[in-house]
Amino acid sequence: MYTYHFAIASQDFLLHEEPLEEVLRERINHYKNMDKIIDFWLVTNPSFIHAPEMINIKKQLVKPSAAILSYNPKFIEWIKLRFSFVLVGQFQSSSTDINNLLISESIKRA
Repeated sequence: MYTYHFAIASQDFLLHEEPLEEVLRERINHYKNMDKIIDFWLVTNPSFIHAPEMINIKKQLVKPSAAILSYNPKFIEWIKLRFSFVLVGQFQSSSTDINNLLISESIKRA
């Protein structure tokens, strides 16, 4: 099993009100300078939020959401400190196919 950690909030908050793009760009540059593999992803309308164990988090999201996922719990903790109004959690998956975990609901419906 693989553990994925996430920070999630409304798209309006993460993508428009906060400098998320700049923060992630700086993090990517840092990873490249350290020759570290990028272990985080940004996805809008993530499908994992519809899992039964996510019901409490889903109830708190009244608008379309965006999530940052990572294998690294410390990175998600840092995101929580940087962007206070995000919900954090984790889930496990036997799949290493991150693309399936990240796929947006809008893409799945197409």
